[in-house]
Amino acid sequence: MLLANFKDRWVDFFDARASFGRGVIGKVILSLFGVYLVVICGLGFYWSLEPDSFSVTENASKMAAQQSREVVPGYTTTAALIRISETLLDKPGGFIRNDRFPPGVFIDNIPNWEFGVLVQIRDLSRSLRKDLSRSQSQSKEDPDLAIAEPQFNFNSNSWILPSSEKEYRRGVRMLRKYMDRLSDPQQPNAQFYARADNLNNWLADINARLGSLSQRLSASVGQVRINTDLAGERNASQSTATSGELIVKTPWLQIDDVFYESRGAAWALVHILKAIEVDFANVLRDKNALISLRQIVRELQSTQEPIWSPMVLNGSGFGVLANHSLVMASYISRANAGIIDLRRLLSEG
Repeated sequence: MLLANFKDRWVDFFDARASFGRGVIGKVILSLFGVYLVVICGLGFYWSLEPDSFSVTENASKMAAQQSREVVPGYTTTAALIRISETLLDKPGGFIRNDRFPPGVFIDNIPNWEFGVLVQIRDLSRSLRKDLSRSQSQSKEDPDLAIAEPQFNFNSNSWILPSSEKEYRRGVRMLRKYMDRLSDPQQPNAQFYARADNLNNWLADINARLGSLSQRLSASVGQVRINTDLAGERNASQSTATSGELIVKTPWLQIDDVFYESRGAAWALVHILKAIEVDFANVLRDKNALISLRQIVRELQSTQEPIWSPMVLNGSGFGVLANHSLVMASYISRANAGIIDLRRLLSEG
């Protein structure tokens, strides 16, 4: 009897120890999971902060001083392109668009901001290779720019083997080589031609980009539009017939994506246009177009105002709630109209 009672007490003791152990382990696991969630949310918030703007003239002067070089025509624009590219890769969290693990995989806004910036990097690097570094259409292209331009066109969603960041960093290295040669008097084969026609060609690309962004932003509320695809030419034709009226609407889940893509594109363009003002100063003054360029920059700077709402609102055009996409579209459209006027001045002024 005594032995049986002793055995029962030992069994109860070990059952209690096991129950206590399971309770402690469960609490530890829950605590660690809670800490993990806090860290992930904190990192996600920090990584979602948009980078600050920078001075393109100070940036160019600093890069020139590091290489003991002078700031020559084209140096400020190339230095701004390098700084924009490095900001894309080195900002908090790095390049997030191709992330496959938390918190990057859960972040939505900043990856679209990155894509907007990346498109402007691609357009300018292509213009550098195709127009700005060449004296005429039959001239030889710059060897470093011939490598840099396709590097920035690599798939932005590639995580590994190779990663997007690795390809883009190689593009930055090639841009630096071109910039170093540009300011070296012993390297006359590296050139930047600040001519009105070269600038006009790049602005044509920007004109199309901003026009597309403006249409996509305006389509946040959905509307019926007249089909103007063949307007302006009597004998124009197209591959397949389309309706005379089109219903255009950006899907609800893509509204904030388009908004942040536009915001990233505008951030990059503000810096590029300020650099263009420096490198093309003589051309712009000669065409009496300097004020037009500055007004475009001012419109684009308005797109960078802080967003006080916790989310991108999508109220109707004249409804109770704000529609952030329509506000962004207004600034983008005005900037685009300014670019159209600027291109006319460069062509006819």
